[in-house]
Amino acid sequence: MVTMTPIIIDSHQFTAITVKLPKTNFMAVTNEKGYIMCGALDVALLNEKLKDRGIIAGRAVGVRTIDQLLDAPLESVTIEAENIGITAGMKGKDALLKMI
Repeated sequence: MVTMTPIIIDSHQFTAITVKLPKTNFMAVTNEKGYIMCGALDVALLNEKLKDRGIIAGRAVGVRTIDQLLDAPLESVTIEAENIGITAGMKGKDALLKMI
C-alpha cells in the first residue's frame, strides 16, 4: 500500500510518502526542492554517480514512521544539502525547513 499525506511544518507544506513493503516500510518527506528519507536512501550514489543532478536529500536510519523520520537525526546528507546548511545530526524536520 502507498500513502501520500500532506503535512505542515511551521506553516510550510510537505508531502509524506509511505510505501508498505514486506517486513519493512519505505518513507520520505518531500517538497519541490528536496527530501529526507529512511535508510533506503543511498547518499553515496547521489553524491557520486548522480552528482550532476544536484539532489538535496538526507537519510535517517532506524525509523519506522513518518513522525520518527521527522524527529530523527540525519545520518548522512548529500553535498547539495550541505551547501544549503543541512548537516548530518540535524533533525529531519529542521532539514526540511532549510529546503524552503
